[in-house]
Amino acid sequence: MLKWWVGGGALALLAVGSVQAQVTPAAGYTPPDDTPTIKVGTVIFTDYTYQDEPTVTDAAGNQVKSKGFNVTRAYINVTGNITHLFSFRVTPDITRESGLGSSLTGSLDYRLKYAYGQFNMDQWLGKGTWLRLGDIQTPYIDFIDSVYRYRFQGPTITDREGFLVSADFGLAGHYNFPGNFGDVMFGVYNGEGYQKAEANNQQAYQIRATLRPVPLGGLFSGLRLTGFYDDDAPVNGGKRNRFVGALTFEHKYANAGFEWLSNEDQPLPTSPSVKSDGYSVWVTPRTSFGLEGLLRYDDLTPDKDVDAKKDRTIAGVSWWWYGQTTPVSAALMLDVEKVGYDEALAKADEKRYALHALFQY
Repeated sequence: MLKWWVGGGALALLAVGSVQAQVTPAAGYTPPDDTPTIKVGTVIFTDYTYQDEPTVTDAAGNQVKSKGFNVTRAYINVTGNITHLFSFRVTPDITRESGLGSSLTGSLDYRLKYAYGQFNMDQWLGKGTWLRLGDIQTPYIDFIDSVYRYRFQGPTITDREGFLVSADFGLAGHYNFPGNFGDVMFGVYNGEGYQKAEANNQQAYQIRATLRPVPLGGLFSGLRLTGFYDDDAPVNGGKRNRFVGALTFEHKYANAGFEWLSNEDQPLPTSPSVKSDGYSVWVTPRTSFGLEGLLRYDDLTPDKDVDAKKDRTIAGVSWWWYGQTTPVSAALMLDVEKVGYDEALAKADEKRYALHALFQY
């Protein structure tokens, strides 16, 4: 039945009865939740470290073995949704003030680590499809850290040796392959890292593609093959290129990984090109009640034209408090780390013992 009425100079048509029923949402349809939300969390890395080698010289000229407490990460994570299409993250982190002559020299200052807006495209391209703009994660470090899980002891080889950074200013996208076969992340970044402003007109083009060959369950469902490439230049005519190939495995009783990296650096068009390569292999065996281990070995050739290597060995045991859901976690770890340098590198070998702690909410 249709009813007409006139009011305020306007003519309107009201649909009732069977006509009205045609615009009723279909049974079982749940409209997207566009209620704005905001969450606050934190991540803390803290440690006590005793450096057995090399010794350091104190203000009185004594040769001493360095030891002390430190905080290496103190994130304040602010995340939220504006609508089901738009979300955001803001994360400040700490850094040690090292400027000479400043009253803050030696202090821990906060700086911006992440700050981005995200456009979610789940409803069109599947869950986990998005675009991010701002100060965002780079494709490889964020991925490998999620498998390694021991960044609170120290970064993986590409980050620790300064070849890659975990965040930068740019635009990035992510897509999950159907059937849990893997994912791909790609982005355009300044290339200088989140610690620095863009210096010129050069940008970095980064892509990571990960394949899960056996996605449907079983022992090898945690196996993944990953390739990463970074095409960058510090100046026009220079080179700052990175390639990483990785094989990772995740299981309830162990995570393991093998990373191989190849790099090329040319600071200026007139500078010689320096090529380096290396690998890292690690395993983190664990029990069902929280006791875990970490065994890791890194091998790096800083310059392939020079017959000299740097190696790192890490061995540790940790305790994780379970009973909470990810990302809530707490852990303590005792470890020893040794770093060796061939004579041509002209650096003293290192050995340190540490107690590391992770608190994440």
